[in-house]
Amino acid sequence: MPSISAVIITFNEQEHIGTCLKSLQGIADEILVVDSFSTDSTEAICSRFNVRFVKHQFEGYYEQKNYALSLAAYPIVLSLDGDEALSDELKKSVLEVKNNWKFDGYRFNRSNNYCGKWLRFSRWYPDRQLRLFDREKGRWTGPNPHDKVRMDKGARIKWIKGDLLHWNYSSYEDHIEKADRFSSIAAREYFKAGKKAGLLTAAGHGAWSFFRSYILNAGFLDGYLGFVCCRVTARASYLKYEKLRKLNNNTEKTDIKRDEL
Repeated sequence: MPSISAVIITFNEQEHIGTCLKSLQGIADEILVVDSFSTDSTEAICSRFNVRFVKHQFEGYYEQKNYALSLAAYPIVLSLDGDEALSDELKKSVLEVKNNWKFDGYRFNRSNNYCGKWLRFSRWYPDRQLRLFDREKGRWTGPNPHDKVRMDKGARIKWIKGDLLHWNYSSYEDHIEKADRFSSIAAREYFKAGKKAGLLTAAGHGAWSFFRSYILNAGFLDGYLGFVCCRVTARASYLKYEKLRKLNNNTEKTDIKRDEL
């Protein structure tokens, strides 16, 4: 039976970190929290549990998560965010896997709570995530903020039952604020990778995002909040490419001015 290190990155997660840590009781042999210098009660709440608490300056989502992996005591890791927790069914599945470890990584569904409602469509469910894996055969990759675990070629992966519960947006305003912030991060990542965006690119991606999530992925079945979620998500897609276009344009103008000197 392999030991499991639960690794969690946090920043001002006082609302959900307690639920996250409780869900790991009896599952993890070590709980490691890597915190980006929270200013709320995150550290105080963690002190109530048997947690190894480390502070580390935030350098990016996948960078922070890989740093946490490097500190884990055991090769088998369960990687979570501070606003996520294991459902009872997922706890059972993880324990079964722990007692009979056969694969290199395990995927499971993530259920997203949007403004108090658990969405079941809109590309927000099943939202499969690979979070339980051998860190010697996998790691977090970018681009930020859409980080994901990438396993080595030939790694064996299996899906298991149960949901990873995710409280990602508490309000419409919260989603708007994060969409704006995340679109800026994504635009900079795309810019550094040399990607381009034309005059109509942003509008095309925004329209496609809404059509795909609301129509093709039946977001309308999630009711009014499904519409709101799909609309804001589409706006975020639009903003990402519009900000990328502006970054490209500003660079071109700078290059022109340099050539004129």
